[in-house]
Amino acid sequence: MKKLLIIAAACMAVLSACSQDIGEPEQIVQETEESTEEKAIIPKYRISEDYYKMLVPFKTSEARGLVASNLNTRFDVDEFETGLMRMASDKFPTDKYVFQEGQYLDKKTVQNWLSRKLEGKDLEEAKRKDKSFKNEGLNPPESSEKSPIYVTHILEHNYLVKKDEKTLELGGVSIGLALNSVYYYRTEDGIQKENKIDKATIEKKGKEIAQVVVKRLRDIEGLEKVPIVVSLYEQAPKSSIVPGHFFARTIVDGGSENIGKWENINEEYYFFPSEEGTKKKPDDANTFKRLKGDIEDFFPNYTGVIGKAFYQDGEMKQMKIEIPVQFYGKTEVIAFTQFLTGKVVEYYKDYISLEVTINSSRGPEALIVREPGQDKPTVHVFQ
Repeated sequence: MKKLLIIAAACMAVLSACSQDIGEPEQIVQETEESTEEKAIIPKYRISEDYYKMLVPFKTSEARGLVASNLNTRFDVDEFETGLMRMASDKFPTDKYVFQEGQYLDKKTVQNWLSRKLEGKDLEEAKRKDKSFKNEGLNPPESSEKSPIYVTHILEHNYLVKKDEKTLELGGVSIGLALNSVYYYRTEDGIQKENKIDKATIEKKGKEIAQVVVKRLRDIEGLEKVPIVVSLYEQAPKSSIVPGHFFARTIVDGGSENIGKWENINEEYYFFPSEEGTKKKPDDANTFKRLKGDIEDFFPNYTGVIGKAFYQDGEMKQMKIEIPVQFYGKTEVIAFTQFLTGKVVEYYKDYISLEVTINSSRGPEALIVREPGQDKPTVHVFQ
């Protein structure tokens, strides 16, 4: 018997200045494979067109928490999770689908798939300890201490869609495979070393693993016929101050278990000021340098400015700037914020998503935000 999840659309507490009204309250039912009933809420508002509506109370994945332990940095965790939604948005538009964390891959399954494939005595020992053991590891057997782990995490997102005016059903699944660009290992004497993995190998192994994952997903009840978006993510080294990036995506039609054509994804992050940013993006590095110089001329108590830029197909799409300063009064905060607002609007075009945070030892002092297409930024001075 299928579970009926009754959903009463309601208004959530969000900033109305940047919210999008999605219509009047409605009664909706979600079909699943279980036989109980649960009540939930679809928010009446969503923060922006870039975000999906999400069921409340938020239904977490059984594999929740693994992403934080399996990826190298907090930057990768955030980008992998939010970027995976971006990868799915072409196939599952934000105005037609409702987001839900993955409900089909549990923690044990993900851990099993991320393990090494066993062979020889290791396989015999595993079967002796557990007669139900499944040799499902997607990573290669450990032939030496340098043998790399290729896939380090598998993330599942579900997208719900209206079956009719009163019913929600699973409309599709998005799967992200996080792949190592550097494999870290320890020698027999406990010294940590690293083995860099070249891009061609990352892509080859990622696509091979993706095909195996799709075939396994089709064997799971409820996922036999839905479309599946698979995205490959190269995570950054542990020492990186910017996240990694998605580099390939494919869409598997409902009912199919074979991956066809892959789409190349050209996304990357750069940190300013940095040697790499100056080398790869000299014009943007120069713009940031001029902004930095203007701040130094205006405010003698300034201690530094850092920027993180996001690029798609070689074009800057987002710039986040953090400025730590030491203020001695609220009037200084206001004066500096006004000055800085004019400068960032001058230097960065209106098609770029812009976020500037001003902090002091007391905490956040001011925030400047401008979404693409906005004439004027939204500015807030914290009291």
